[in-house]
Amino acid sequence: MNSTRLGDLLVARGLLTPAQLATALSQQARTGERLGRLLLINGFVTRLHLARTLADLWGHPFVTVDARVLDVAVASRFPLEATMGYRAIPLRDDGRTLTVATAEQPGDALLAALAVVYPGRDIALRVTTEWDIDQGIALAHRRKVVDSSIYGLYYRSQAESAFTVFTLPQYILLVLGTLTLLAALYSYPLQTLLFLNIPVTLFFLAVIVFRTIVGTVGADAETSITITEEMVNALTPAELPVYTVLVPVYKERAVIAKLIASLNALDYPADKLDIIILFEEEDHDTLAAAKAAGPGEAFRFLIIPEGQPQTKPKACNVGLLFARGDYLVIYDAEDRPDPDQLKKALLAFRHGPREMACVQAALNYYNWNENFLTRMFTLEYSFWFDYLLPGLDRLRLPIPLGGTSNHFRTDILRTLGGWDPFNVTEDADLGIRAAMNGYRVGIVNSTTYEEANKHLGNWLRQRSRWIKGYMQTALVYLRSPVDLYRRAGLRQTIGFALLIGGTPLIFLFQPIAVGLTIYWLLTRTQLLAPLFPPILLYISLFNLLIGNMLAIYVNMFAVFKRRLHGLVLYSLLNPLYWLLHSIAAYKALGQLFTRPYHWEKTDHGLSRHS
Repeated sequence: MNSTRLGDLLVARGLLTPAQLATALSQQARTGERLGRLLLINGFVTRLHLARTLADLWGHPFVTVDARVLDVAVASRFPLEATMGYRAIPLRDDGRTLTVATAEQPGDALLAALAVVYPGRDIALRVTTEWDIDQGIALAHRRKVVDSSIYGLYYRSQAESAFTVFTLPQYILLVLGTLTLLAALYSYPLQTLLFLNIPVTLFFLAVIVFRTIVGTVGADAETSITITEEMVNALTPAELPVYTVLVPVYKERAVIAKLIASLNALDYPADKLDIIILFEEEDHDTLAAAKAAGPGEAFRFLIIPEGQPQTKPKACNVGLLFARGDYLVIYDAEDRPDPDQLKKALLAFRHGPREMACVQAALNYYNWNENFLTRMFTLEYSFWFDYLLPGLDRLRLPIPLGGTSNHFRTDILRTLGGWDPFNVTEDADLGIRAAMNGYRVGIVNSTTYEEANKHLGNWLRQRSRWIKGYMQTALVYLRSPVDLYRRAGLRQTIGFALLIGGTPLIFLFQPIAVGLTIYWLLTRTQLLAPLFPPILLYISLFNLLIGNMLAIYVNMFAVFKRRLHGLVLYSLLNPLYWLLHSIAAYKALGQLFTRPYHWEKTDHGLSRHS
């Protein structure tokens, strides 16, 4: 092995200037990162030149890994986990000599692992680039990557996977319940409707009280973990761990360049960033636009192999497989996170409890004042992320995650099984699954700004998917209510039922209640009187008047924190906005039976602010 140092050899070959080497060495002293990565991040050398120089230093030939040199049957025998851990992949095996490509300096541990899988072989080492290793994995382990990204959670815990939409007992209960209800309506219509009205009215009341209490507690709590600017500034580069950023994209050519610019604006050392953009295999346009945007060496592009279901959580599971960071965050294609968000999340983990698995940053919208939908969306999100989620955290109730800006401890995320690709609201499901397994989700005082939907059709597609995912999550965890109670306890079980189960039910029942109210106001009919005995009538009036007033009020005060005072009067239009949710809920209910795994794509880049 050559005793010359890497930097000196690069300078001697004219691939690096002495000034560039001095800059990289100075950075290395501050961050502790490897010199080769710093040279790549700064753009001082190319990946190919670095790998060829390392090959000479290590005393092994250089090789480019592609289908011509890689024998898939040979490479696939070496476990995927070992290939990724050692950053090495076998290429050929003639029965006597095994040729292996590596992107890391080979050591005894690699040779010992190879000897177990390929006993009696002489090892011929070759040096390649990190990208070549990823290419080799895509060629040799394609099937396993696909299977683990789709069925990983199902194999780990079928009870926590939405792969089975309805279990046999749930089907039986649904069929018997429907037949019994129809028979009762036929034989005793008024008594049956009264019998149905009682639990529905009480359920409305319970949800109103629950959301009001949680929102009020959240207003008092503000955020569970407040990270100050002084705390952020006190962090030194050397103490920062590698942070993986996953960004699944699909048909996002219009926004991919601004996404890359937003990620480049993150206040985190580039040599400690592992940014992985996840592209679907057939999405050539977005990939081309991303390449044209000129991302730096902190970025990796991963192609997600085809396989159904084609969903965001499936793509994220592939990214998790390749993630190198101790911590990991998810962003969407249109996101603009606060630049210091990674540092704040890291500090939130350090100051939070040991069982903290995830830290959720707030979401809000940069095009909040564009039209009616964007204003109502902003009102909703301001209450949800600034008050409801902090309230859930303060009360130690399960927190359904938002679809983006979820920061995880990577090892715990892998322990939980990653995301469920069969659940179209995989974020909320993961937050609930973390709580069911004894972990906590925290809230941090940082915001990611997104593009609010401005078109009704686009909004309905997105919202029906979210509601369908809530339905899926409720079905998964209510398969065994007794087990849910044993694992989560009474308080968390009630919180789960009211928030995850209750949200779709409220949207489904709401148009019926509104229709009955309008019918009575127009006709003053006495036909409905048997359905509303005095006590039930008073509760119904409370739900109608006080419940709507409270819902409007909590949305109204939510905007003051973000100084969006122009939205205050729009809170009065919330009942109309909720009726749109009901339309989305009935669409979601239909798809639950016909297309449970269908992922309705949300189009981005439609706003004039994009």
